[in-house]
Amino acid sequence: MARDVWSCNTYNYGDADYWNARYIEEGGSFDWYQRYSSLRPFVRRYIPTSSDILMVGCGNAVMSEEMVKDGYAHIVNIDISSVAIEMMKRKYHHTPQLQYMQMDVRDMSFFMDDSFDSVIDKGTLDSLMCGTDAPISASRMLGEISRLLKPGGVYLLITYGDPNVRMPHLNRPVYNWKIELYVIPRPGFEGSTAPVLKSCLEPIPLSEKGLLPADFVLEDPDCHFIYVCKKMDEVLGSAPRCPVTKML
Repeated sequence: MARDVWSCNTYNYGDADYWNARYIEEGGSFDWYQRYSSLRPFVRRYIPTSSDILMVGCGNAVMSEEMVKDGYAHIVNIDISSVAIEMMKRKYHHTPQLQYMQMDVRDMSFFMDDSFDSVIDKGTLDSLMCGTDAPISASRMLGEISRLLKPGGVYLLITYGDPNVRMPHLNRPVYNWKIELYVIPRPGFEGSTAPVLKSCLEPIPLSEKGLLPADFVLEDPDCHFIYVCKKMDEVLGSAPRCPVTKML
């Protein structure tokens, strides 16, 4: 089920120039993978409406807008594309709950440690995994997310990557994350009946290595995986982190 290789193509999805050109050409709005209506049960379960939220790789998606309509009060949206950010700033300049900033997820030193209660990622890690130096980029991004999360905070990752290709990056002691996994059918999947959707809200039991059980069968082979990574307290004996002086 390892899907990183065949899901990637010749585009460098980690490059700002690619995304700037794409947003100039396409315009409008587009939500990767899933709309908020499908993700709402997971968001509401793990992220209180009063949370300080960071939406990484926001692009021109409307998910943050829909979260504000659902009661969320503060969402900082970042993207590597200056074109997308300027577009969204103009669109939401009368929405004080939304803030937009051009930024690379591999270097978010603008923010202090423990700045956010939650980080939401819908396809951004996947994009880096399709770019050059993918393992290094992924490590830098996840290290920054871990740094920015408050203890007890949640990194909500929506991805096409199954545990074989994602857990080696996520399940590292340095992040000190407790991880739960959910599986959700892609939009339009014919098997998306009520019982199936109900079962999506139950976490998948993982093996000791953090992998799917050997007898686990995906009803939708092109499903999306939701990793809920909760940041635990600091590891005893760990070295203190250097303070970051820039503030939100």
